[in-house]
Amino acid sequence: MAEDETPMTDPPTTAPPGGRERPRRRRRWLMITAGAVAFLLVATGVLLWVAYRRLDGNIRTDSATDRLLAKLEAERPSRTAGAKGAENILLIGSDDRSGANGAYGGEAGTQRSDTTILLHLAADRRHATAVSIPRDVMVPVPACDQPDGTRSRPATVQFNWAFERGGPACSIRTVEQLSGIRIDHYVILDFSGFKTMVDAVGGVEVCVPQAIHDKDAKLDLPAGRQTLHGEQALGYVRARESLGDGSDTQRMGRQQQFLASLLRKVQSQGVLLNPARLWPVLDAATSSVRADGGLSSLGALYDLTQDLRGVPSPDVVFLTAPRRPYRYDSDRDEFVQPQTGQLFAALREDRPITVRPPGSAPAPTASPSPGPTVDAGSDEAASPSASASPTFEGRTADVDACAQH
Repeated sequence: MAEDETPMTDPPTTAPPGGRERPRRRRRWLMITAGAVAFLLVATGVLLWVAYRRLDGNIRTDSATDRLLAKLEAERPSRTAGAKGAENILLIGSDDRSGANGAYGGEAGTQRSDTTILLHLAADRRHATAVSIPRDVMVPVPACDQPDGTRSRPATVQFNWAFERGGPACSIRTVEQLSGIRIDHYVILDFSGFKTMVDAVGGVEVCVPQAIHDKDAKLDLPAGRQTLHGEQALGYVRARESLGDGSDTQRMGRQQQFLASLLRKVQSQGVLLNPARLWPVLDAATSSVRADGGLSSLGALYDLTQDLRGVPSPDVVFLTAPRRPYRYDSDRDEFVQPQTGQLFAALREDRPITVRPPGSAPAPTASPSPGPTVDAGSDEAASPSASASPTFEGRTADVDACAQH
């Protein structure tokens, strides 16, 4: 080999310092990252499961009422073919004065249905109708099992007495016999639960036509648009003497406006798409209600919420069953016929209800053929052959109450 030629050497048998360590470090970091992600997924799953169990466990099932209704199944109406897929839910606001509700006075352990609303969800879930049933309307209440184990006698009394006599089962059977409508589910909400719900959504906006100063209702509000929270909201929907003409009819109108505003609030993206706001709403809702076995689970309530969320606000209708002063006592009410029978017939057949603003004149219609006046619970009133539904006084959920003043 020439002196100026570079001698050939064998290639190195060992990698440069750190060359083989890089893949090892990469694999190690990948394993650590994968482990951390897996841990987070498991932890999230556990937290979601715990949250679900808590919310699901909040709901109180009224098994006693379910058993009573099952025992009386033969007396209950069946669903008409035209309403297959529709759902009817009785919403009961109880004035129970026991426990946390004792602060509102009255005798502990007694309760009546301070507010009752029949909510009809159309089979296509594109329409919903909420019918307030006046608490003072005189109706035939059937014999009902009472809390003390005895059984009451059938009687014509104020509607809200049905709840006191035999609880929700008696109220449900009374509504079913009046209307011929099968009640699928029921939800009971008391004073404390109502306040919790309102606070959970951050208050509900209402329109106050004139200043209110009502010490008993704990209300001191200026006129105009107001956002009411728990105690104020409860006083607003319950007060009578200091608002309007002091009638229960106007109070039901305020309750309907309040529910419409609450529905708009819950439907807003600010609640449904914000976990920080949605959790307290779900926690409050599940903690505040007592329901039948078919609704007393988080999944069932979620499905109901989704059904309501999908109904366009203009197609959510609020109205009061047509009433007038009772012929024998002007401090009580009675249903107006044939309008009440026509309303119930439309709901039985899952037909949409048309409403006009309260106080407005009804559209002229052809004069009906003369006929006898019938009770809402009679076969004639319940017959699907009743004439087409008239336009009722009411409101839709999209109407801003302030815009009407």
